[in-house]
Amino acid sequence: MKAQYDPLFTPWKIRDLEIKNRIVLAPMGGTCIFGWMEPLGSHFDYEAARLLMNIAKSDCGLVIPGIAPVKDMLGGKWLYQNKRKFKELKAFMDEFHKTGAKMFIQMTAGFGRSMALTAPLAMLAKNKVLNKLASPIIDAEYLTAAPSVLPNRWADDVMTRPVTVKEIDDIVYAFGETARLIKEAGVDGVEVHAVHEGYLLDQFTLPYSNNRTDEYGGSFENRYRFAIQIINEIKSKCGEDFPVSLRYSVRSMTKDFRYGAMPGEDFVEIGRDMEESEKAVKYLQDAGYDMLNCDNGTYDAWYWAHPPQYMPQNCNLEDVEHIKQFVDIPVVCAGRMQPAVGAEAIRDGKIDAMAVGRQFLADPHWVTKLIRGHEEDIRPCICCHTACFNLTKHNGSANDQDLSESAGMCHCAVNPISMQSKKYYIRPAKKQKTVAVIGGGIGGMEAARILTLRGHKAVIYEKSDCLGGIFIAAAAPEFKEKDKELISWFKHQIDKLGIEVHLNTEVTPEDIPEADEIIVATGAAPNRIPIPGASEYAMDATEYLLGEKEVGDNVVIIGGGLTGCEIALDLFRKGKHPAIVEMKDDLIAVKNMCLANTSYLRDCFKTNKVPVYLNAGVKNISETEVSVQTKDEGIVTLPADNVIMSVGYHPMPLKEASEHVHLLGDCSKVGNVRSVIWGAWDIAMKI
Repeated sequence: MKAQYDPLFTPWKIRDLEIKNRIVLAPMGGTCIFGWMEPLGSHFDYEAARLLMNIAKSDCGLVIPGIAPVKDMLGGKWLYQNKRKFKELKAFMDEFHKTGAKMFIQMTAGFGRSMALTAPLAMLAKNKVLNKLASPIIDAEYLTAAPSVLPNRWADDVMTRPVTVKEIDDIVYAFGETARLIKEAGVDGVEVHAVHEGYLLDQFTLPYSNNRTDEYGGSFENRYRFAIQIINEIKSKCGEDFPVSLRYSVRSMTKDFRYGAMPGEDFVEIGRDMEESEKAVKYLQDAGYDMLNCDNGTYDAWYWAHPPQYMPQNCNLEDVEHIKQFVDIPVVCAGRMQPAVGAEAIRDGKIDAMAVGRQFLADPHWVTKLIRGHEEDIRPCICCHTACFNLTKHNGSANDQDLSESAGMCHCAVNPISMQSKKYYIRPAKKQKTVAVIGGGIGGMEAARILTLRGHKAVIYEKSDCLGGIFIAAAAPEFKEKDKELISWFKHQIDKLGIEVHLNTEVTPEDIPEADEIIVATGAAPNRIPIPGASEYAMDATEYLLGEKEVGDNVVIIGGGLTGCEIALDLFRKGKHPAIVEMKDDLIAVKNMCLANTSYLRDCFKTNKVPVYLNAGVKNISETEVSVQTKDEGIVTLPADNVIMSVGYHPMPLKEASEHVHLLGDCSKVGNVRSVIWGAWDIAMKI
């Protein structure tokens, strides 16, 4: 291990509890050990338990599963009433502690206006009669109840109702009873969720979401009363020495409902600013909280708590370091933390530990690999959120996430095994086969890797001079460093496994008669729209991304999907003047694309006045300008030194699928990193 990481592997204490190292698994929704969106009478979640145990065995110091609602989301039963879960938890903890790791269980009061309503749930929340009928199963009105009447973050036409004092009392009692049972099960501590990220407890503390006039609104003390009552209740049931952490957002980074602040921006905070945070952390510490597990943001500025690649690495560290000066209890920092930077901050006493979430989904063994000096073997998290937390929101929609996605969060785009170990695993092949993989992109490399691990002989044929395929273009912008790392990781695995690779070799299935099976992973071709002037004056997105064509100052991007928006961001950061033309009524208006990622791009363009034309179509492209038909302004003429077409792709299979020919990835159906990697497993496991 490199000496620079040494501070990460020193012990520390939360009250009297010693943790063996300074690496914390950050809690992630979906890894709740008590189950998540389970059927009535939900159970102890053995899939989550398997992941958590794996992480503990792989040298993580403190493991914190995802949120456990103190009241079940389905059925409305209080968590403390289900004694069976706690018996199963005790048996799990007996084994867990053999790893040397410690575990806190995170409990949540609820979501308030941040409850990610899908269209059916939004309908229930708006219709009292329907909600009453559905409430024995799911009570949308209760799940969305907030401090005050507020707009739901996800459904534009849903207003929340105020939480009653009786409901607050019940929740406080539930925290205490649940914590008592958790302690009796042998768990090392609990975490209160949360004065953080704009969840229910946080909504009570924030001026813009708390308009109450009773003892829970108005003054600083009243706004934090709910959180203080919870710690008092837990300590009264569990004793002063039982460690209690608080998930905490230092600053809200919020300018308005559904509008967050950019890194480095000078703005007016409507949530918790640093001045209040300095006071709040001391107040919360003095009330009895034993640790602060910190980052920034709210659901209105969600990219601070769930940073996509567009956000800086270690994006919350400066603020977390600042508030540590005002408390004596341990302070943990999360948010795209780099081990070297975290180690330096710990060494200098600026934080006590670093929390890491989704990197553990991408590679549960990354800490062990770091210790052993095998950093090149760490599969990187690419911050895409396409499998772990793909709650979706665009103009006019509620949470447009598929129901199966809501029920199965904390999967991983680059590592299908996470939270799906019964579906995806390495099963030795019954008969070794020679498998030709035509196409050396991400999908082809993953298929070859899995086939080799199963005992087959995989051979990759790639027509270009390098591996990576279309993902090389996707990884081109400066902010896509993790995508570049993923390509490097795949290349290293191919070399390490000794997989035969033929570059500069264009073949068809007929050219490889010696292969027992053939996987075609040749990708897709860019779409072209028949716009006058396009063939003469427009380039494809890949031509720009790969640096095959240069661009001038004014660049019009046709297509406001993810690729088009990322190109616009890249151009903006290079000092160019991009403009986006999109035919839909919002940017990136697709399903299962995480709001943390898409809202960053929308907010960035809005804040920096990057022109975006929605409900618009291109009429004509000339050498110097683009004519755009808009819904409200009629024909608009945009200056254009260059035009980039980013209007999607279409499959380009070499051959139809058959018994021994398998189509993988975009050549079958255009998708994303998740679909191609999961598809590689689906095919490679069956051969």
